[in-house]
Amino acid sequence: MATLKKGAKSPNFKALDQHGKEHQLSDYAGRKLVIYFYPKDNTPGCTTQACNLRDHESELQQNGISVLGVSPDSGTSHQKFTDKYQLNFPLLIDTEKEIIQAFGVWGPKKFMGKSYDGVNRTTFIIGEEGNILEVIEKVDTKNHTQQILDLLK
Repeated sequence: MATLKKGAKSPNFKALDQHGKEHQLSDYAGRKLVIYFYPKDNTPGCTTQACNLRDHESELQQNGISVLGVSPDSGTSHQKFTDKYQLNFPLLIDTEKEIIQAFGVWGPKKFMGKSYDGVNRTTFIIGEEGNILEVIEKVDTKNHTQQILDLLK
């Protein structure tokens, strides 16, 4: 469960993407930003979610929305994931989990009866002024773009 809520100020962040380009919150001032947190590159749910966002990039752009993905994977992993699925948006490298923890999406999870700590799949929609407009904790990986656009109507 994310600790940041709708209406809160977005944490500032600075990180490199899979191409070595630096991104920070201020780069997106005046635009809406979807920053989505996912557990791991090349896993079924994460791939479905990323490909849904890839396939609907033009709809997101028409609505003034930029997309950033964040996971604790390495730049090499992100690059392979991007190349394999022709992803058209940056994936931020957060191996130290600084951004993940700033957004409050690291915590207890369960999988196949085992409990462990990991990234809780969560999407934040950040407004032009840097405030969180929406938090999606129950992500529909197959229809994620529509889920985002419906919240902004």
